Amino acid sequence: MTETPDTSWRAVTDLAGKSVVITGCASGIGRAAALQFASAGATVYAGDRNVADGEATIAQIRAGGGRGEFIELDLGDGATIDAFVDAAVAQIGGAPDIIANVAGLDRVMPFLENTPEVWDLLAQVNYIGPVRMIHRFLPDMIERRKGKIVMVASDAGRVGSMGETFYAGTKGAVIAFTKSLARETARSGITCNCVAPGPTDTPLFNGTIPEGKLRDALIKAIPLKRLAQPIEIAHTIVYLSTPATDFMTGQVVSVSGGLTMHG
Repeated sequence: MTETPDTSWRAVTDLAGKSVVITGCASGIGRAAALQFASAGATVYAGDRNVADGEATIAQIRAGGGRGEFIELDLGDGATIDAFVDAAVAQIGGAPDIIANVAGLDRVMPFLENTPEVWDLLAQVNYIGPVRMIHRFLPDMIERRKGKIVMVASDAGRVGSMGETFYAGTKGAVIAFTKSLARETARSGITCNCVAPGPTDTPLFNGTIPEGKLRDALIKAIPLKRLAQPIEIAHTIVYLSTPATDFMTGQVVSVSGGLTMHG
């Protein structure tokens, strides 16, 4: 007699025994997501270029009884991406069950004030670096015929954003990449989904849009009249990594307080 699988909410959101590679773990959404993955039972392999704060995230995970390892990662440097992948594969024994790419970089300025150096940096950190990392992990995931990939983009990549023209372009590229990869990997049992945050109370946002009229106007435009907290984005990232979303792929989920509403 075939045993009936446990489809309770607790069971389908349990990540015990799973491994997750996450980028951007030192602060903001990445840190919140790393902590939530650990609380769901996953072993976290976390990367960031900020070594001290990245290690502090892992220390917090361990202090709470979770399991995690920090591996230095700079998505702007191809050599360190390769070293990160090699180290993660060695520690996990293969590709992870889950990849959560959260790291990102922004520069707020009029488009005509952009320089090629700004374009190169944003393209590398927000798009090319994550693509390179996934390209390295993916063959083993396909061979195992399972895995979940969650990319963090931005609603700027869906609707555009004044002063963030090139940043929005890189995030639009992340969205298109996620959808295309979802089509390519679906037959291998891999799901690929994207989270598109709106304005969120993170060091990145606070560093690019400080207190002032622009910030006040932005918050006023949000139907829920506040910024998101990192944990609110993290919950969606982790949810898309659980068995609860096994039949969901190629989707973009906006978490923006209603600032953008897509049909």
